[in-house]
Amino acid sequence: MSERESMDQEEIHSKVLRAGRRTYFFDVRSTKAGDYYLTITESKKFTHDDGSFHYKKHKIYLYKEDFDAFKENIIEMMDFIINEKGIEVISERHQKDFKKEEEQPSLVGEEAKSLENFTDVDFDDI
Repeated sequence: MSERESMDQEEIHSKVLRAGRRTYFFDVRSTKAGDYYLTITESKKFTHDDGSFHYKKHKIYLYKEDFDAFKENIIEMMDFIINEKGIEVISERHQKDFKKEEEQPSLVGEEAKSLENFTDVDFDDI
């Protein structure tokens, strides 16, 4: 790769957003013509049972001619989510103090059938 090609791939400006197991990289790069474009990379860490890990990456290339439409769509979608569900995170799994519950053994056979016939009794009725 020539020095000029290397410079074409040079990151002009970068910003990193860490979000749990995901990291988002926002990088301004230069085209061969000297114009700028944006890459957004999502990198997600996966850990194997043996403790080793790997990353999966997904990248979006965003060029200036698409900035306005992209920005309008992303703002519209984020506003929709906030208006519909509010700012609070609903899923426990996304809370910082979330601890995965132990798996409950599933009921089979007669145990499952006996629960199907279970009737809740209110002692005030007795």
